This record gives sequence, C-alpha cells and structure tokens, in this order.
Amino acid sequence: MKKTSVKGALRIINNFIVFFLTIGFAVSCCMMLFLSTMGDSMGLTYTAENIASAAKITFINVLILTLIFATIDHIRRKVNVDRPARIITDTTEKIMQGDFSARVPNMHGAGMEGFNRIGEAVNTMAAELSSVETLRTDFIANVSHEMKTPLAVMQNYGTLLQSPDLSEEERIEYAKGVTDASRRMADMMTNILKLNRLENQQIYPEISEYDLGEQLCECLLQYESIWENSEIEIDTEIEEGVMIKADAELLNHVWNNLFSNAFKFTDKGGKVSVSLSATEHHAVVKVTDTGCGMSPEVGAHIFEKFYQGDKSRSVQGNGLGLALVKRVVDIMKGEISVESDVGKGSTFTVRMRRT
Repeated sequence: MKKTSVKGALRIINNFIVFFLTIGFAVSCCMMLFLSTMGDSMGLTYTAENIASAAKITFINVLILTLIFATIDHIRRKVNVDRPARIITDTTEKIMQGDFSARVPNMHGAGMEGFNRIGEAVNTMAAELSSVETLRTDFIANVSHEMKTPLAVMQNYGTLLQSPDLSEEERIEYAKGVTDASRRMADMMTNILKLNRLENQQIYPEISEYDLGEQLCECLLQYESIWENSEIEIDTEIEEGVMIKADAELLNHVWNNLFSNAFKFTDKGGKVSVSLSATEHHAVVKVTDTGCGMSPEVGAHIFEKFYQGDKSRSVQGNGLGLALVKRVVDIMKGEISVESDVGKGSTFTVRMRRT
C-alpha cells in the first residue's frame, strides 16, 4: 500500500513538472515574440525593470496554468483511465479467486471503447473458464459415480469368494462377476483416455482411401454370435465401391459403438438394419434398430459424456461410447444425427465426405 502511495505521488509530481516546463516554454516563446513585435512596430525600449516585472508575472501565470491543467489531467485520468482499469482489475482478481460469474460491466463515456473491448475479452474468458470448470466438476463426479458400481460388484463378489463352503458352480459364477466388473472398469478407463486424447487433439488422423462397405461388413461380422444368440434379424443394404478418405482405425470405433448399441437395445427377435448409400459428395451410413427408442429429450443429450438414457441397461455401458463417436465424426469433418421414437427404435445416420 505504501509503495502504491509513493508511486502515485511521484507520478503527480512528474506530471506537474512536465506541464510546467511545457507551458513555461510555450508562454515564454509567445511573450518574447509579442514583445519583440511590439517593440519593432512601436519603437519601444524595454528596461531591466520592465523585463523583470514581466518575468515575474509570466512565472505566476505559468504556475497557475500548470496547476489548472495538472488538476484537469488528474481528474481525467481518474475518470477515464484509473476507474475503468480498477473495474477490470477487480473483476480479473475475482476470476483468479474462482468466481467465474464475475463480469466486467459495459462502461459509458468518451474513450471507453478500448476498455470495453478488453472487458468483452475478459467476460468471454470468464465464460469459457466457467464452462471448463463445470465440465471438469461434472466429469469427476461422473467418473466417481461410474466407478462405484463395478467396485461395489467386485467387493461383494470378492467377499463371497472368501466363503470356504462354496460350490464349484458358485465359485465360477462369482469369479465371472469380478471379471465382468473389472472389464467394465477397464473399458471405461480406455474410453476416457481415448476421448481425452481426441478432445485435446493428441490423436492425429492417418488418412487413407479405402472401401467403406468392406469396413462396415467386417465390423458387423464381429457381432454375429450376438445376433444369433438373441435371434435378431439382420438386414443389410450396402452399396459397393463407396470409397472414402478417412482414418480407418478411428472410424472402426464409430461403427463398433453404433452396432454394439443397436444390439444392446434390441430385444430378442428384433431387427437391426445397416445401410450404405452414396450421394455426389457424401457416403451415408444408417444403423437402425427396433429397440426401446428414446424421447426427444434424451436424444438431445445422447452424445454427451456419461449420459445414459436407459438407466435399466446402464450396467452394459458407461455413457462414453456415443461421445467418442461424436468426437471422431467431428474430427473426420462428418455429421451424425439420430432419429428415434419411444418403443419403435432408433436410426443413427453418419454422413462422411467422399473422395
């Protein structure tokens, strides 16, 4: 505080000296020019007393003018510089302390345009920081919540496995429960790491040209045992020779997640359809199921991290798959949308640019 006061006093003295010298030089030059002109035109002769008297009067005038201009400049600085600077500084200090709701108000008056632009930039930064902080908090809360379930399962089954009078069948069942829960947790950690790398642009796509139809068929065949065991009808309508330029490994995540969800939400005896068609500029993939479907409210959030519309089936996933799908499609400059009716099923449509 003392340093600030000393700096303020030194600044006032410095401004006063600058004004005094500037005004003194200007007034002295004007007076000398005036007296010289008057003397030449009227034939006047100035004595030492006249000059000394005029110098005293000029000095007093310069001193008075300096005080007036210095005061005016000080008030101007307080109003037009110090006040808006203090407002912006106070707001940034609040943001630094974690109050991301703090905003710089719009300031009115002459010369405030530059400060208002700075204020807008600070407000934008605060809004972005608030959004990031909210996402971070939600992310930690969601991860903690999602980890509780498999950890509780493993703990319960682990306790049961310690019983000495277990039958072989029960031991196998409990051990399978521990394995499934640990696998679910491992899958969640893998998806979190993938999503984090994608969102931070730490994964750089390796673009190559390939047949999209062949990739879809290969991914779909991985689920053959699932659709056979669940007696799900498969309908494919895949156009041949549809070539795209993309990262095949990243798009594998897209198709595998969409197919996995389609089979997960389709009941026994249902139907899953996969189609591929080509327009002049795009390859269009549609994955349709006859599952439980979703409401428009759920559909609006389906690509958010950890969001799970059907809580009854949440044990089969962790709400990261579609967030991963959306991020990959965005990186590939594609588009993804969903159409769904409750009780009738869902259709996910992915549009990728062709070669």
